[in-house]
Amino acid sequence: MTALSGKVVVVTGAGGGFGQEMTRQFLRAGSHLILSDLHTDSLPCAASDVAGARGRILGHIAADLSEPDAADTVFGHAVALSPAVDILVMNAGVAVSGLFTDVPRHEWERLMAVNLLAPMRLTCAFLPGMLERRRGHLVYISSVAGLIGVGQLAAYSTSKFGLRGFAEAIAAEVKPYGVAVTALYPYFARTPILESPHYGDSRPTLDTSRLSEPEDVIAALLAGIRRKTLHVYPGAIPRVVDGLRRLAPWTLPLLLADRSRRGK
Repeated sequence: MTALSGKVVVVTGAGGGFGQEMTRQFLRAGSHLILSDLHTDSLPCAASDVAGARGRILGHIAADLSEPDAADTVFGHAVALSPAVDILVMNAGVAVSGLFTDVPRHEWERLMAVNLLAPMRLTCAFLPGMLERRRGHLVYISSVAGLIGVGQLAAYSTSKFGLRGFAEAIAAEVKPYGVAVTALYPYFARTPILESPHYGDSRPTLDTSRLSEPEDVIAALLAGIRRKTLHVYPGAIPRVVDGLRRLAPWTLPLLLADRSRRGK
């Protein structure tokens, strides 16, 4: 088991829906946080901003993770605040929807940089210290769209598939050194990412009655971190999708086609 009290945790994308909920739940668990986002305006300035907080906020880092050097910026500021980072949560992510041919190239290239290249760059920066200390925890926020390819979310699905593969590969490499890895696969949740840019006239459908609640998703994540679980599926939909992917993959295109028809 991994105790969260007293641990130093870096969270990227801390101003988003999941990031804000992570901040609350980590602080209540007694963790000490270094929060990063594109802008720091939406980040709490002190743990006293969060009810029931037992941990504290060590500092804030503004960084645009679509830029190649941003991961090094986050790392440099983080280790200046705390030389030993116990948990790195790579939560920052963006989305665009629409047929792949309708999405401007600069948009999906930026998405790939934030969703996939940035976690790889952050891992490259933070992992050597964890290996040297023989302890640490890397956390990757993937998606149900990283388990099955979702039409009109081609770039997003690709980035989340890549993150799943990277997490599995890194987990195999770091296990002998006492470093843990956790990957999270949430269904679509009530966060601002649902309002991401859309391109073209054809729109994907989404059953809003089944949206996940951020507090439930992050509670499952923290439980998975405590147990050092590699793959965390928060809720029924991610568990069902993963089960069908493994046992009856031919059913998934049928389910997606039915979802599309019901949305018309």
